[in-house]
Amino acid sequence: MSYRDEYREVESNTWWTLPRAFGVFVAVLVLFYGLGFLATGGNLAIYKFWAPKQANAERQVFENTQGYVQGKTEYLTRLEYQYKVADPDRKPALRTLIIDEASTVDNSKLPVDLQVFIRSLKESM
Repeated sequence: MSYRDEYREVESNTWWTLPRAFGVFVAVLVLFYGLGFLATGGNLAIYKFWAPKQANAERQVFENTQGYVQGKTEYLTRLEYQYKVADPDRKPALRTLIIDEASTVDNSKLPVDLQVFIRSLKESM
């Protein structure tokens, strides 16, 4: 065996050195990531699935904040007063508005007198 044959054998054995193996690993990883990105349409399909759920969760958190409930309570209280002093021909429209607005807030978080008023409006429809 000549020194050239030995050199070729050593050269072929050192093909998979650590830096080259790491480079191939990174290249394969990038290839799989690219294929996955293309397969999901650039993550658009995942976004279409999760975005409405996240928005809904954020909306539920917002609707349970103290500021939102307090604002709705004040608004419904003003509508209650307007309903009590309104002419009989305006009361059906106010009743519908109050019931519609009350449906956007958890009634158990409203004051008891306002809950009773809203319940009485719902029963009179």
